[in-house]
Amino acid sequence: MDALLPRPRAELAPGAVHLPGWLGFDEQRELVAACRGWTGYRHTRLPNGGVMSVQSVCLGWHWYPYGYSRTTGDGTPVLPFPDWLGELGRRALAAAYGEARPYEPDVALVNFYDATAKMGLHQDKDERSLEPVVSFSLGNACVFRFGNTETRGRPYTDVELRSGDVFVFGGPSRLAYHGVPKTLPGTADPALGLDGRLNITLRVSGL
Repeated sequence: MDALLPRPRAELAPGAVHLPGWLGFDEQRELVAACRGWTGYRHTRLPNGGVMSVQSVCLGWHWYPYGYSRTTGDGTPVLPFPDWLGELGRRALAAAYGEARPYEPDVALVNFYDATAKMGLHQDKDERSLEPVVSFSLGNACVFRFGNTETRGRPYTDVELRSGDVFVFGGPSRLAYHGVPKTLPGTADPALGLDGRLNITLRVSGL
């Protein structure tokens, strides 16, 4: 479909760039295999008692509301952050911003969305560093809502993220509210072997 109707690079706001189809299919399959190898996916419990609908696992540092730890919720050491994933993040950042720049992510949040999972609008503000966030999408497409830095309300833009897409947000958009109101079940290529959506976000903790 992308070959018939190409989706161009788009800058939704200053520093917020969508790269459609940036990951090749073989790279997507390798990332899916890596995600399957990372163990410990769980539903995160929020301070208000709610439970997130996505299942998550962390690399490098374990995220919890609202901070980071070297151990998971049950006290086991967090999985290591692989060097190859950092290199992939640097390549994606250079493609988004049109130039290579220093970028040393040390945190990855891996979220799995089943057919009913969603993510409310939030800011990624638990890091001490405001280096860009680099996000990879795999499997089912989703509606990604990218908002402003002041409020969860309008203005915001809804964009469809498909498998292989990259989304980068940094600079003036680093603290923009964003979320996933819904996924689009059945939209993944069956050859990918993934029933659902995986999202990998890279950050620099500053810790």
